[in-house]
Amino acid sequence: MKQYLTPLSIGVTAILTALILSNAYKYRFKSAEEISVVGLAEVDFTSDLIVWQGSFQRKSMDLRDAYALLKADEKAIRAYFSGKKIQDTAMVFSSVSIEKEFDQTIDSRGNASSVFSGYRLTQRVKIQSTDLERIESVSREVTELIQTGIEFQSEEPLYFYTRLSSLKMDLLAKASADARKRAETIASSVDSRLERLKRADMGVFQITGKNSNEDYSYGGAFNTSDKHKTASITIRMDYRLK
Repeated sequence: MKQYLTPLSIGVTAILTALILSNAYKYRFKSAEEISVVGLAEVDFTSDLIVWQGSFQRKSMDLRDAYALLKADEKAIRAYFSGKKIQDTAMVFSSVSIEKEFDQTIDSRGNASSVFSGYRLTQRVKIQSTDLERIESVSREVTELIQTGIEFQSEEPLYFYTRLSSLKMDLLAKASADARKRAETIASSVDSRLERLKRADMGVFQITGKNSNEDYSYGGAFNTSDKHKTASITIRMDYRLK
């Protein structure tokens, strides 16, 4: 009986080995029938909305005096902006914030104490407009208010784009077309054709300053400091070949 077992075992082993190799070959062949590509699209555009903010403040030992001075400044600032042809509807003045301030003193014995030095009242103003050039000009000239005794602190303008959703959809379509073109090029190089799309994953939407060295962010960059910007998006697409 033993003389028959050895050939039988060898035969079974050979069959199993052939099946394993056959399955492995089929798996490799199946994997080779799929390709993954990344499409890219980008576009330069100019912002169509500007947001500019600033603040002003007054300080007095008497709260009512400080408030009266601040309201007088607000009136003067409104008149100044109106003189620059900025519409009242474009101005938003915030509520007044009040802060008690104290000076630290040390007496002759070296003991430290706090002495009330007055009320500091602060108010902010935000201007939002589609007239970018006008607001940019005013933001540079606003130091003229200092000559009237108003301590106005100006911030850098922020730039936005109101048709961002439409721009993003257009970029996505172009990135998809770019990915398919890449896939077709690869398929033709191996004498094959695309059969169907298996999966598509959109990458991160990025907005950076045009011609800048601004780094991309893992969660997506959203530049607001530059008027002229570049938007880009990627999409990964997996295709089956035939």
